[in-house]
Amino acid sequence: MSGKKPLEGVKVIEMGQLIAGPFAGKLFAEFGAEVIKIEPPAADGQAGGDPLRQWRKLHDGTSLWWYAQARNKKSVTVNLRLAEGQELVRTLARDADIVIENFRPGTMEKWGLGYERLAAENPGLIMLRLSGFGQTGPYRDQAGFGAIGESMGGLRYITGYPDRAPVRPNLSIGDSLASLHGVIGAMMALHHRNMNGGRAAGKGQVVDVALYEAVFSMMESTLPEFDMYGIVRERSGSNLSGIVPSNTYLTQDGQHVLIAANGDSIFKRLCTAMGRDDLGSDPTLADNAGRAKRAEELDAIIGAWAALHHAQDLLALLDRAQVPNGKIYSIADIARDPQFLARDMIRQFTLEDGTPLKLPGIVPKLSATPGDVDWVGPKLGAHTEEVLRAHGYDAAAIAELRRKKAI
Repeated sequence: MSGKKPLEGVKVIEMGQLIAGPFAGKLFAEFGAEVIKIEPPAADGQAGGDPLRQWRKLHDGTSLWWYAQARNKKSVTVNLRLAEGQELVRTLARDADIVIENFRPGTMEKWGLGYERLAAENPGLIMLRLSGFGQTGPYRDQAGFGAIGESMGGLRYITGYPDRAPVRPNLSIGDSLASLHGVIGAMMALHHRNMNGGRAAGKGQVVDVALYEAVFSMMESTLPEFDMYGIVRERSGSNLSGIVPSNTYLTQDGQHVLIAANGDSIFKRLCTAMGRDDLGSDPTLADNAGRAKRAEELDAIIGAWAALHHAQDLLALLDRAQVPNGKIYSIADIARDPQFLARDMIRQFTLEDGTPLKLPGIVPKLSATPGDVDWVGPKLGAHTEEVLRAHGYDAAAIAELRRKKAI
């Protein structure tokens, strides 16, 4: 291992707030990019900073989520409503590789920070733009959160039980999906630029990610199924419709265990484990198409068998039969699971006040140039002076910006 991270030397300006933009910035930061996070300074009794600092469970006034979302980032306070603050961002962007923003379309242009303006001085710049509906189209100017993207992208419609209203996962998954697509797009753009002369050659571009489109891209075959056969995939509860058997079953001790025996040979192994070789040898159940026709019958049989076992015994039995399975984990299960621990997915840190804090590990895992966590989410403005000095601002200039409340 070289000890070097793969994105060292890449400079990212993160101008997003809350989830989509900052999650993308987190991924860049974990793998070595210098991520300069622009945050509004505290003013007029307001706390300032990314609103995420105050979301969900707080410790000593700061969100625990913040420590994970902002790790490895440099916090720089900038008042984007002032001309001096806008000029400061233009200065930072002159030698940046990527600018991330997730404001409503037109906001960056209003501040004089749109792509055309920034690219005039840095034509190799890549701008990752994350928004509810994208930079074009009739919905462009509408506000859009991850929840709207999940709804409009089709995810909510298929989530839940058929006799109940659609439900949402208790996470902002739409934002995170958009972030992942955005990082992939930005890395593609960075590769293209670097293969064509680098930043100086002026091969930058805009990466435009709409939250609803990121969700829609995960919707598998739902569109061609509807287009060709008029099929509208509906909510299916805990099973995976058309893929049989793949469902969650209740055990004798009240636990939920997932059994995914939808492969033809796997189904036969499950039948043997259940003592039901008659099902495994039934020619009408030899493939998924046949099993899908008898999904309710098979679920009832497997459910009755699972209910005879305690969860741990059932999992062990399925492991011996080489049938994919798993307990439905809560975060409590995750925090103590040996697989998570063995792969360094539960990381231990210490806050400035000495409080221990566990945070998720790094994904993906690179064998030669792995990512890492160098520090957890910083205090507001912790790196303002450091970053400004690195960009030519002396003490007097920094003091003047503070006097004008631009930083």
